[in-house]
Amino acid sequence: MNTATNFTASLALVLLLCSCSESQPVQHARPLATAAARNALADEIEASLRDELFAAWYPRVVDTEFGGYLTQWNADWEPAENQTKMIVTQARHTWTTAKAAGFFPEDTSYLEMSAHGFRFLRDKMWDREYGGFFWTVSRDGAPLFEGSGPDKTAYGHAFGIYGLAAYYAASGNEQALQLAQQAFHWLDEHAHDPEFGGYFQNLQRDGTPVPPEEIRIPPKDQNSSIHILEAFTELYHVWPDSLLGARLNEMLEIIRDTFAGEKAYLTLFSHADWRPYLPLDSSGTPIRGGPMDHVSFGHDVETAFLMLEAAEALGTDLSATLERGKAMVDHSLMWGWDDEVGGFYDAGEYDEGETTVSITQDGKNWWTQAEGLNSLLLFGDLYPDDPHAYHEKFLQQWSYISADLIDHERGGWYVGGVDKQPEAAERDKGGIWKSAYHDGRALMNVVTRLRGATLP
Repeated sequence: MNTATNFTASLALVLLLCSCSESQPVQHARPLATAAARNALADEIEASLRDELFAAWYPRVVDTEFGGYLTQWNADWEPAENQTKMIVTQARHTWTTAKAAGFFPEDTSYLEMSAHGFRFLRDKMWDREYGGFFWTVSRDGAPLFEGSGPDKTAYGHAFGIYGLAAYYAASGNEQALQLAQQAFHWLDEHAHDPEFGGYFQNLQRDGTPVPPEEIRIPPKDQNSSIHILEAFTELYHVWPDSLLGARLNEMLEIIRDTFAGEKAYLTLFSHADWRPYLPLDSSGTPIRGGPMDHVSFGHDVETAFLMLEAAEALGTDLSATLERGKAMVDHSLMWGWDDEVGGFYDAGEYDEGETTVSITQDGKNWWTQAEGLNSLLLFGDLYPDDPHAYHEKFLQQWSYISADLIDHERGGWYVGGVDKQPEAAERDKGGIWKSAYHDGRALMNVVTRLRGATLP
């Protein structure tokens, strides 16, 4: 059973309550109010998932010579010479193929490809001397230490756990579960902060957290934190361990109640005690704006879903998480949504008075659009009469993705929407940070939800 199926079953209990909420109904037709409409759209999206996304990636990326998955692909799906392998990409492909095995059970090749990824995680990405996952290895699996950053990261371990847990759920392979458990304990022993909670992101090879002053980057950040939450949720579904549950709940509370501040967008970087981390100028004055202090609409709409998924796995009351998740999606729609053609912009910044957001990066990267698609349908089902009209925006988002992100001729998604970045059509289809994870997960989730959600 895939993530969306688990999630939909639990959220069905709160759909009726949400549909009767105090939000004022708007006078518009419900475009996804009938099973026929939902199923027709599900058929369309599933065909794109199977024939345009997964068919472009798999089995093309499977490295039959050295194991794991090839990484770098140009616009025409030709492999590049450099095929450095990162734990994140390898684990994401392992996760995606495991989920695809459940989504397309008639195609047994997906489970075989996920097993292929598991073996590479076990035999090459795992550090047999010190434990933990290497950040990068060469194509043939030799560890790479470039000296310009940490040897290992909490972010990387999160995805290692994520992929292993999904493969175990799909296959029942006990070795995969054991390695996921080992990775969790290694991460918790070395990177967990016993004083302020959460996890230090940057680690030396032996697991010692890197002092921030050595590499001039903050010790904690929202991106690693939300993916630790995601990974712990995936693992908790197959291994409801008490310590894991406690850490999952801790991460949920930190992200929901600390990272997502009053204005309902995520602080990007933090000190160990969760104070916002800002670089300083020569006079010692914090530098606002820029890469370390902006609104990342994609992370906000993604986190809205990940928080609810975690709360559902824990079996806790959903009301506080629902309220915060909805506020984050609403904030992104208010400031980061393109009303004309759809799509969420990459980034914005608040003015000095913290009253308005200006768009500072008006591109529309692929992963933000995928996560937005997923959350718009989810909150449309939860709040069908809300003034934000999530269902209408979901349909506009799918139309935008189909028109400006999907390469209908060569397959796969462009790195960014061609309405803002026409050159994206000829940029690389795959890379160390781009696999079939965000878009694959979103499309599997929305198809499952369109077909199976209980309608209010």
